[in-house]
Amino acid sequence: MTDEANNNGPDATAGETAAADMAQDAANMAGNEPVDPLEALKAENAELRDRFLRLAAEMDNLRRRTERELKDAKTYAVTGFARDMLAVSDNLRRALEALPDEARAAADAGLSALVEGVEMTERGMLSTLERHGVRKIDAEGQKFDPNFHQAMFEIPNPDVPNNTVVQVVQAGYAIGDRVLRPAMVGVAKGGPKAEANGEAADARNA
Repeated sequence: MTDEANNNGPDATAGETAAADMAQDAANMAGNEPVDPLEALKAENAELRDRFLRLAAEMDNLRRRTERELKDAKTYAVTGFARDMLAVSDNLRRALEALPDEARAAADAGLSALVEGVEMTERGMLSTLERHGVRKIDAEGQKFDPNFHQAMFEIPNPDVPNNTVVQVVQAGYAIGDRVLRPAMVGVAKGGPKAEANGEAADARNA
């Protein structure tokens, strides 16, 4: 009995190993099911299309950003130069205002020609700046806006809506959408609020 069991032992072990290998092969075959070539091509096409759309969107954003940067560079390239030229224009204006009206009225031909030349130079300079996108900020009579105006003092005036610009000390200028320099102004104090004044006007018109 013992010898028979010993003789059958190796054969039984070999059989079990072969059966395990066959089971493993069957499992591998079940896990590696054949892939449909058409479905594979569809998946690859979808992936390539997604990549193309992403790349096209990135290129479009790059084009828009480049156009905007070029436009800004063209618009604001003269910002520093324009600011310096405004300082020169201010000096010309101060020189003209330093001459009393009496002296100007009694001036001889030479002085009158000089004054006229300074005025023409000032106008020409401001006109040239305007052609390059520099525009004067319309401040007087407007509601005070800290984005465009710099308040220097307050003027009591009960007849004018509160925070209305009533005096411009130094003109302000803008270039494109940016303020080149704010207007230095005096604002009214003590008057009615602008909203209340507008409502009162509407009531009068009614």
